[in-house]
Amino acid sequence: MKNRIRAERAELRMTQQALAEATGVSRQTINAIETGRFVLSTILALKIAQVFQKSVEQIFQLEPGD
Repeated sequence: MKNRIRAERAELRMTQQALAEATGVSRQTINAIETGRFVLSTILALKIAQVFQKSVEQIFQLEPGD
């Protein structure tokens, strides 16, 4: 799954730690999501989208084979 978390954080000048605190996960989890090493839950995807005030579809996109 492709995501725009890093780009969205950059636009807001938000650190991984700040996003982690806003969503109730660790900084390491945010890093793993950004790099595609962690498959997140629907609830976490919704929380991340809410932080960025975007829809889930604007943040996450399925890739062929997902």
